[in-house]
Amino acid sequence: MRKNSYKFLLLALVCMMVSCKQNQVPDGQNQQANTPVFVNITDVVPDAILEIRYFGTYNFVGTRIDGYEQPTALLCREAADSLLAVSNDLKAQGYRLKIYDAYRPQRAVDHFVRWGKDLGDTLMRTYFYPQVEKKDLFVKGYIAEQSGHSRASTVDLTIFDMRTEKEVDMGGTFDWFGKESHPDCGGDPETGVYRQNDTITATQFANRMILREAMLRHGFKPYDCEWWHFTLKNEPYPDTYFDIPVREL
Repeated sequence: MRKNSYKFLLLALVCMMVSCKQNQVPDGQNQQANTPVFVNITDVVPDAILEIRYFGTYNFVGTRIDGYEQPTALLCREAADSLLAVSNDLKAQGYRLKIYDAYRPQRAVDHFVRWGKDLGDTLMRTYFYPQVEKKDLFVKGYIAEQSGHSRASTVDLTIFDMRTEKEVDMGGTFDWFGKESHPDCGGDPETGVYRQNDTITATQFANRMILREAMLRHGFKPYDCEWWHFTLKNEPYPDTYFDIPVREL
């Protein structure tokens, strides 16, 4: 009888081990990958224009970035819903949203870090960081080992003018490493008052304010180094850095 009890116990342990193994999340994914954390931005904001720079080669690295398997954009549901409110606000003013990047997997950030340490690779310097030595990119904060984008509540974007059918002139390009990208370049973003300068025009500064004010009205906060970068104030995963690849859900 005792031998049979031992056999039964051993069989139960084996079954439990098999069951646990089957329920493990594959390498490279966060446990929360099995919960409805992410949504496709275009499922929530159908008329958003996507230009996912890290899926292509026109970015500061010059190659497709690890983790970008499809040219799509993901966010957590809360951030996407707030972005819809921004979109509705701006559509009433004659604009559409254009997305450069949203959720960014940790493996992509790791790719940036590896690239940053390779001082000989300056393929795209002319286009994105001509005024900055590559060795200074970490010191000046342009590259870091973690990014708020990986928490799924941050988006990089601009606006598209439906009347002219052109991207609005912001006086600077996405991912430009320099003071020209700062929201306070050319004026005070808190008051919207332009300051005469040699960098951006009054119209370009006003265009930046259109985007900024709409984002702030609907729950996002700005970043003081990039006019295109906004994070949901009440982000639901403030301590989680996801590493799920970017692909259509």
